[in-house]
Amino acid sequence: MSIWMILPVSLPVLTITGIWVVYAMALYNQHVCPVDNWLYNQSCEEELYLQSGPTLCCTLDNVPLISKCGTLPPESCFFSLICSTGSFIVMVIVLLRYAHVIEKHQNCVLNTASLSTGWICAAGLIMVGNFQV
Repeated sequence: MSIWMILPVSLPVLTITGIWVVYAMALYNQHVCPVDNWLYNQSCEEELYLQSGPTLCCTLDNVPLISKCGTLPPESCFFSLICSTGSFIVMVIVLLRYAHVIEKHQNCVLNTASLSTGWICAAGLIMVGNFQV
């Protein structure tokens, strides 16, 4: 068994753990509301980060989406790091798959298309992680 077998397993482990860490950081800094708060109001008296107490008044702007959890510092830095690392791992996995198919079979259009598609998806993930609004 090759050491490269660990690479496809490390991708979901890294990204799922990283996304939960980004959510926990955003929740701790009160940049998003908790998942179990299903009562979102249209208007609140004060901003989320100024509130205190066990119940928070949340608007629809504070829904804990992945992209909203990674917009404000310090969690935006970690979100960018997770996206960049994940896209690099995707590029390596796609390249190894491409080389493996060439080694076992002949090169075909579908193999080249999968390499191109995988690298385009990895480039898109880099754009999402590094160029946040």
